[in-house]
Amino acid sequence: MEFILAPELKSELNRIVDRLGFSHIKVKNIVIFRSFGSKSRAIARIWSLPKIWQIALKTEAHYCLEFVSEKFDRLSPSEKEKVFIHELLHVPKNFSGALLPHRHRGRKIDRRTVDHWHAKLGEGTK
Repeated sequence: MEFILAPELKSELNRIVDRLGFSHIKVKNIVIFRSFGSKSRAIARIWSLPKIWQIALKTEAHYCLEFVSEKFDRLSPSEKEKVFIHELLHVPKNFSGALLPHRHRGRKIDRRTVDHWHAKLGEGTK
């Protein structure tokens, strides 16, 4: 599998974070990649830098967004937005380097939740 930096997707990340009011997301601490050659069914993944690595490397929390090019690139712009939203919902409010699971304290990261946030994203364009 190959990873290539995808800075061209950073503007889309900025737009979504701004429009949805995800003020806890430190965009400067998110690195975006496209991956090629994955056999996975996943369209995208989010990777974290756990607390122990932050201490060892003397750095703050960072996240990597990986978009599986073979799957992500063929999506419509609307579906790509939903993928971004889904991955961002895994980032906790304290931007600690942890990741939230799909089911967490009565909250879910599922199609319904993503569609809710995607509708709000659309409201911001009117």
